Order: sequence, then structure tokens, then C-alpha cells
Amino acid sequence: MPKPLASIQHGEKSIWGNEIELNNGKKILLNASSGKGKSTFATTVFGLRNDYEGTITYDDVDIKTLSVDDWTEIRKSKISVVFQDLQLFPKLSVKENLLLKNSLTDTFTEKELLERLELLEIENKWEQKCGLLSMGQQQRVAIIRALAQPFKWLVMDEPFSHLDEENTQRCLKLIDKRATDINAGFVLTTLGDDHSFNFDQELNL
Repeated sequence: MPKPLASIQHGEKSIWGNEIELNNGKKILLNASSGKGKSTFATTVFGLRNDYEGTITYDDVDIKTLSVDDWTEIRKSKISVVFQDLQLFPKLSVKENLLLKNSLTDTFTEKELLERLELLEIENKWEQKCGLLSMGQQQRVAIIRALAQPFKWLVMDEPFSHLDEENTQRCLKLIDKRATDINAGFVLTTLGDDHSFNFDQELNL
């Protein structure tokens, strides 16, 4: 239970205050109304905050016992995140944002990154500074960046909030293929829309 959310009434099916297990390779919808902790979930499982009661474990290891080096390795190869505020470098170009992340693991070639931009219809933004893109364009860049590493889990905090349904479906198709190809799972937080995707599991906050 996150301490800032402890005073809020949560439903019986909420993961807050209950025991929940996320199993490898599962594609999960995390459904919640505003203020119930979607962003808190994303930042907590990524190790950016520890103001919660209870225990979170990765492979039976309490994450509060992990060192800085442990977290570096986890964020490099086990968990990738699309934050709600995207965390792009606004003064760097799309190319620079993607290559900077990709260089940590050499996951894709430059050609493969461009192909993914083309699939999401933003290949013409390659040299554009991210701060000058629309929010929908920035979301697509952030999604591609999150895919440009090895991962066991991809956590996405309302990644389609500025996209129309057509672009959302393009993104979901790309995400699903990448996760399937590397036998990874993902958690998609949403205000209630399942985007007509066949999730393995639905959780609530």
C-alpha cells in the first residue's frame, strides 16, 4: 500500500492492500480511475520511490534490499517503462533520444529504429527535437525508446492518452510483437479502455 494512498478507499479487487503476483510473459491491463495510483505503481516497481507499506519482491528478493548497481542492471535488461510524463530529452532530436537509449544495449540497428518510426508514421521526425513534437508524437517516440532494450516486463503508464484509436492500435501491435518475440510481459495502465486487446489478465487499483 503506497503511503500517500492509504487514506483512500480502495475496492476489494484493488491490488493495494492485497497480495498479487505477476507471472512472466503475461499481458496485463491495470485499470483504475484518476488518483488511484497508476503512476505510483509504475514508479514504485521501477524503484524510483519506496514510500509504501508491505513488500515487493522480484524473484523472491525484496526490492528495498537492492543496491544502486542492482537497479542499474534491472533497468538495463529486465524492466522498461513508458512514464506518463514520457521523460524524453526535449532539446535532443528523436534520433538522439533513441540512439542514446539504444546504445546501452545495442538492441536495434539505426535502420531498425527507423523502421519502427515508420510503422508508427513518424519517420519524418527523425531529426526533429522532441520538445517540438506533439504529445501524441512524443508518446510514440517514448514507446519505441522503451522497446529498445532487453526486458522481462514493460510497464506503460497511460501511453496512448494523446493518440487516436488508429495510432493506438499501431502502437499496441508493435508492443505486442516485441513482447512476444522476447517472451516478455507487459502492464498497461488505463482509465478503463482495453483498446480491444485480448489481455491475459486484468487488475484494478
